[in-house]
Amino acid sequence: MQTSLDPAIAARLKRDDHGLVAAVVQQHDTGEVLMVGWMDDEALARTLTTGRAWYWSRSRQEYWRKGDTSGHTQHVKSVALDCDGDTLLVRVDQVGPACHTGTRTCFEAGGDLGAVVAEADA
Repeated sequence: MQTSLDPAIAARLKRDDHGLVAAVVQQHDTGEVLMVGWMDDEALARTLTTGRAWYWSRSRQEYWRKGDTSGHTQHVKSVALDCDGDTLLVRVDQVGPACHTGTRTCFEAGGDLGAVVAEADA
């Protein structure tokens, strides 16, 4: 499946040295951050045109559609680009766990790192 990204969108992206943009994935109705993935132009084009989330696997060097092997699919609700053009926010309806470890999010296993909690200045 070869899909081309709209040139107007492609022109707005600031890719890393490998042609990738970080994609923060969020549950659309709760705001819960589920995972971070990587997209190139092709993965983003597939995501924008199929209604399912596609990523570039840096370890396997191939495209993957979330849920094809696990059944834990991501149904796209919206995709936004940040002000710098280097990060995508992909809002999805996640079916099942988002993490390959079987947890709801990829941020559960690592645990809280104990940051000092600051209060906003009044």
